[in-house]
Amino acid sequence: MLDLADELNRWVEEGRAFAVATVVAVGGSAPRSPGAALAVDSEGTAIGSVSGGCVEGAVYDLCVQALQDGEVVRERFGYSDEDAFAVGLTCGGVVEVLVTPVGADAPDGKVFASALSAAAAGEAAALARVVRGPAELLGRALLVRPSEAGWGSGSPRTKAGGEARSGSSQAESGGGSYEGELGGRPELDHTVVHEARALLSAGRTGTFDTSASAARWRSPRTESGEESHGGATLTVFVESRVPPPRMIVFGAVDFAAALVRAGKFLGYHVTVCDARPVFATRVRFPEADDIVVDWPHRYLRHTETDSRTVLCVLTHDAKFDIPLLEAALRLPVAYVGAMGSRRTHEDRNRRLREVGLTERELARLRSPIGLDLGARTPEETALSIAAEIVAVREGGSGVPLTGSATPIHHDADEREAGAGGASHQRGVPSAGHPARADRDTARACSA
Repeated sequence: MLDLADELNRWVEEGRAFAVATVVAVGGSAPRSPGAALAVDSEGTAIGSVSGGCVEGAVYDLCVQALQDGEVVRERFGYSDEDAFAVGLTCGGVVEVLVTPVGADAPDGKVFASALSAAAAGEAAALARVVRGPAELLGRALLVRPSEAGWGSGSPRTKAGGEARSGSSQAESGGGSYEGELGGRPELDHTVVHEARALLSAGRTGTFDTSASAARWRSPRTESGEESHGGATLTVFVESRVPPPRMIVFGAVDFAAALVRAGKFLGYHVTVCDARPVFATRVRFPEADDIVVDWPHRYLRHTETDSRTVLCVLTHDAKFDIPLLEAALRLPVAYVGAMGSRRTHEDRNRRLREVGLTERELARLRSPIGLDLGARTPEETALSIAAEIVAVREGGSGVPLTGSATPIHHDADEREAGAGGASHQRGVPSAGHPARADRDTARACSA
């Protein structure tokens, strides 16, 4: 749901009640990843998507129902050829969604408000929610902020901080904090915070199960308020939101202008760097986040990068390329690509060997940059480069899917394991609504 933070934060500020359906587990060839969301307000306005169209209508109805009865619902949509008229995924995948009413009267309304505010402000934060376990805990949430050390060494980033909207924010050693409570012992909250912060540090969204010792909670059904529920565990879904990754484009050329636009489209914070002030101007690169006039290698040595950073070298000039690539290929970044012909590539590699780069370091260089699309124009070349960046980032082969037997979604096996649990659960009512008993359903569709 944090990918809808800008819009949903406005809804919160306007006092709108809404329900949000979040994908919490997927399997097979599911169309959307965990964290994708569909939100519906009290007037029926909808934003976002959880399936690309297959089950949007059914999920919309679940959101409307959640607004009416104030209950959290987990629903599983799968695939079967047993019922040609059932609602489900025609792609053969499996998707689980958690539907949560959000508003001032919701149990964790203030936690959701703070999470959306932080995400909309570009702060690093993680929203942890119980997605499997006893009905009274389903959907309970914690907002986890990073420690003072931050979520990583990336830049630019906004430090999480400021006052939480609710009074339940709790500080921890190292400067981190969390907001809310899951309704259990403090040990349970601390366990979830620790695991959520680890996912946040890696910029990942995913699920984990608590240990048996931590999965003991207060139950309203006992006089003492303590109940162990045997050896049951909780499954917690953690949605991380971190500042966007960086794309640094070296060389203020025509190809760079097109690549800036492609980088912004892919969600990068894009910087253009060139030593020539006449070319590195806002007029030439109006869509760039930053424009730096400096020698590329000198700027790279002083700016912050991380494992998500993408470096695109378009200078096509040895006096810039060699010192820049000497530094770039020794950094733990996601991608280093350099423009040039195959002859330029061979000459550049020879020069880089002369300055001491190893074969292992040279093997990290993507040169000539981009995939073979037959590109000629700056826009086509930018598309070629962007496609290679996505392929490297996601583990794709870069070959056409037609006639290929490789998975369309390269984390399909991991997703299959994550969506194998109970199919439907209700719980965590808003004030005044008793929790309903758990019940399982199956939703499917035919080919």
